[in-house]
Formats: sequence, C-alpha cells, structure tokens
Amino acid sequence: MAGYRKLGKTSSQRKALLRNQTTALILNGKIITTQARAKEVQKQVEPLIALAVKEKDNFESVKVTAKVARKDKDGKRVKQIVDKDTGKVLSETHRDKDGKILRIENGVTATVYDEVEKEIKKDLPSRLHARRKMLKVLYPVTEVPQAAAGRKRGTKQVDLVAKLFDEIAPKYTERKGGYTRIVKIGQRKGDAAMMVVLELV
Repeated sequence: MAGYRKLGKTSSQRKALLRNQTTALILNGKIITTQARAKEVQKQVEPLIALAVKEKDNFESVKVTAKVARKDKDGKRVKQIVDKDTGKVLSETHRDKDGKILRIENGVTATVYDEVEKEIKKDLPSRLHARRKMLKVLYPVTEVPQAAAGRKRGTKQVDLVAKLFDEIAPKYTERKGGYTRIVKIGQRKGDAAMMVVLELV
C-alpha cells in the first residue's frame, strides 16, 4: 500500500496541489480544504516548520557596504546629467523648472547613488541547505495591493522562507512537534466530503 493518499489525481497534479496548499498555509496561517488533503498537507508543513525551528538562529551578522539610489521627497530616484566621456556632473537635475527633460550635448542621465553600511544575516551551511529544501516545496508568492489590482506597480515578492525563520519558528521553540491542527467544519454540499480548517497552532 502507498504511504500517501492519491487524492484522485496524477502525480504531477497532486504534487502541485500539495505545494500550492502548503504555500497558502504558510502565507495565511490557515486554509479550508477537505480532510484527506489536509492530512497530506500536514505531512509537508510539519517538517518545514521543524526545520525552521532547528535552523532559525544558525546565521552570522555581517556588515556590508551597499549602493542605494538616493530618493527625493516624493520617493522618486534623484537623477543628474553627467558627461558621457569624463563622467563630470553637467547638471544636478535632469529636468528644468517646468518639469521637462533637459537635453545637454554629450550628456547622459544617471541615477545618484549613496553608499550605505548595512548589517545582513549570512546563512551558515546547514541553514542555507534548509532554505533550499524549503524553496523546493514553497511556490514564489507576489503580493498585489488591492488599489493597484492588475498592475505591476506596487507589487512585491513575499519571502516565505524568511517568514518561516523569523515569524513562525520563534513561536514554536518550546514545542516538540504538532505545529498544525485540523478542525472539522462539516460536509460539503454535492459530494458530502468532510471539510476542515487546517491552521497553525
């Protein structure tokens, strides 16, 4: 007998379904699904959380110098015109007082960058391995603001692995397993499948 439920799907469809529901559970904290699916998702989520709990403090802090684009009061990048050949600044702004783009001979528009010192977390080898194992299971998620639905502007990538390490794992440091619970909410109309809420404890 197989060690898993087939869920009436081919192997590729089943893997995609379980990855999708695992990603949704980590992102939202709970999902509504059938009991059979919930039990299979539980088998995928529990080891991920256990891995995150084990490796959450396995990093070192490193100071790095990074180039960051300078922003004006409106949050837009500051641009200036520089000489194409020498790199000498010809104008501090690339627009005139009316807001039109300036045209200067032999000049190109360039973004102004400042050097900023940042402190970053550098994964140790075992945490990096754990991160890659998690990325094999979790789908990439893009968050779209409701005001700009259907547009690319304002969208941002959600780092689910960072959420596992920084938000979810610290809650379960004293817990030795059993990170999720299944609550029955009744039968589904149509096929009478038992529906449940699968949530993080």
